[in-house]
Amino acid sequence: MSSLGKCNVLGIMVDATDYESTVDFIFECAARRRGAILSALAVHGIMTGALDPEHKYRLNSFDLLVPDGQPVRWAINLLYKAKLRDRVYGPELTRRVCERAVREGTSIYLYGSTQETLTSLLDSLQEKFPGIKIAGSEPSTFRKLSPEERAAVVQRIQSTGAAIVFVGLGCPRQEVFVYELRNMISVPLLAVGAAFPLLAGILPQAPPWMQRRGLEWMFRLLMEPRRLWRRYLYLNPTYLFLTALQWLRIWRFSTHGHPPAKEILVG
Repeated sequence: MSSLGKCNVLGIMVDATDYESTVDFIFECAARRRGAILSALAVHGIMTGALDPEHKYRLNSFDLLVPDGQPVRWAINLLYKAKLRDRVYGPELTRRVCERAVREGTSIYLYGSTQETLTSLLDSLQEKFPGIKIAGSEPSTFRKLSPEERAAVVQRIQSTGAAIVFVGLGCPRQEVFVYELRNMISVPLLAVGAAFPLLAGILPQAPPWMQRRGLEWMFRLLMEPRRLWRRYLYLNPTYLFLTALQWLRIWRFSTHGHPPAKEILVG
């Protein structure tokens, strides 16, 4: 299946696409050394844009926003009869990109998370994908970067010659990060959410049956209740309610946001 184009989900333009088309797009950009920004959005990611006009503007500037969560895929199928058979899950997308990177000799760069997680992730990727070319990696600073620090990050990434950059900073920090670097790095930047700790084996993954039924949020809530209870218990019902309003054509969600008043790059 090829991409069916962008679909308005609560004002956020999500691509009705699959793994194959997404991976093809990433490697086409990598081969041409063309800058592009991509994010895998679940419900939380959609809601960060739906509730914030500046972040909506950022998200709708992305080259690709893929449906990471099953409820996002279901919304696209409900609203647009897209017949998507699967979501484009950030960790699985990362695995598929790494598999193809090995076959094509494409080098990757890893940015974000803690040094402990990165160390485990590097070991895991080298074990799962023998021969993978990891040009470099660096952890998050977990704070706002100065213009000088941002320039240094760009220089470090560019100097490695990496053709694809994975960014794992969590939502919405990672989307802000790749948006603000979109014109500075001439390779695809992929915001892949929890892929780093999941592939590193640090964060447990929901069983496949929970993933298929859109219950991954429940699994994560049980794992990290203090950190995630507000996100899921407030945003999930709001998402369902607003999606129902859009489906019933009671409310039309504008895709127009506001350009951010200032940069807030947090690395």
